[in-house]
Amino acid sequence: MKSKLFLILFLSAITAFAQRIPESIESKKLNGKRDFTVVLPSSYESSPDKKYPVLVVLDGEYLLSPFEGILKYGNYWDDLPEMIIVAVNQNYGETRYLDSEFDQGGFPSGTGANFFEFIGIELLPYVENKYRTQPFRIIAGHDTTAGFINSYLYKDNPVFNGYISLSPELAFDMEKRVAERLAVITKPIFYYQAMAEGDKDELKEKALKLSQNVKGIPNAKFKFTAEEIIGTTHYSVVASAVPSALYFIFDGYAPISMTEFQTKIATLDKGYAQYLIDKYTNLQEKLGIDIKPRLTDFKAIEAAILKNKAYPELQELSKYAEKNYPKTTLSIYHQALYYEKMGEFKKATKEYKKAFTKEEIRELTKDFMISRSEDLKNKDDKSKVEEYAEPAPVEEGEKKEGE
Repeated sequence: MKSKLFLILFLSAITAFAQRIPESIESKKLNGKRDFTVVLPSSYESSPDKKYPVLVVLDGEYLLSPFEGILKYGNYWDDLPEMIIVAVNQNYGETRYLDSEFDQGGFPSGTGANFFEFIGIELLPYVENKYRTQPFRIIAGHDTTAGFINSYLYKDNPVFNGYISLSPELAFDMEKRVAERLAVITKPIFYYQAMAEGDKDELKEKALKLSQNVKGIPNAKFKFTAEEIIGTTHYSVVASAVPSALYFIFDGYAPISMTEFQTKIATLDKGYAQYLIDKYTNLQEKLGIDIKPRLTDFKAIEAAILKNKAYPELQELSKYAEKNYPKTTLSIYHQALYYEKMGEFKKATKEYKKAFTKEEIRELTKDFMISRSEDLKNKDDKSKVEEYAEPAPVEEGEKKEGE
């Protein structure tokens, strides 16, 4: 009970300090003014060169806070990226239903078509012209608006990369149409769908059929998941689904954890440095997130290399460090460590001394590097390190040691 109370208070506190900016657009598409709220990340002012992904939240009056709180919490632990949130107001009168109007074919029509164009033609350009954004965009909705977000899959090049559908009320035949669209879209798409145990049977049946149709697509280029959250109602499902959705879409963003290290990295036969390179390449190519590789991840890969005595990979790690931290001692350290582990102590000593010309980074201070150099000064070079050398092949009929 205390832990739940702490979490609620924590989320309330970080939300209170968010940079919420009330905005409005005099929309030609909607023939009137539409209010919305822009929430800027805490680092927005202090990092003037940084750009951020965009999350468009429909039903903004009540969906903004859970998304804002979880994003702030996840970013605090570096598990989720900072994002610019755009929360669209729709909960007055019949607005949310008019915004989601569709025809018998399940496509936006009338006021729904106008709102569809408002988002893509007016709202997103306004936000992206005024604020520093990256091209990765997510849209989220609940019941009626969750069904509406599927309309954006019908663009040849969908304006959104990620879709968060919370207890969707799907338009006619959408359980088939969404799957058909996902099968042909070449752009990386992330799609999360959640249903509540307490949802109406007709809603759950359609959502289940959609999930089954999507899972039957061969060679899928998109990422899809659907879940029924036990013990929730049509409205309480949001509190459980929002963190699941964000962690699903941004899977792989978090720093290398102990579990990831033990189950995915330490067990590799080779390719430890490549694992790190691929992790951050995927973030760039699939999520459009340009983030400098974390120093803790360099340390994790270094530990895996040393544990498995794959010392030549330290050179690859050194090259990657040079690319991302060229002015620091990081690249020098990994190259020197390679020479040291290979028994080439003169080269290692010389490499460590290069720290004089570089900036210190974390524990890799100049004093530390020079100390490593002094420790190796009187050691004799070895052509081969015994622990790295391959054992001599066993001749046929010859017993191995211990047999």
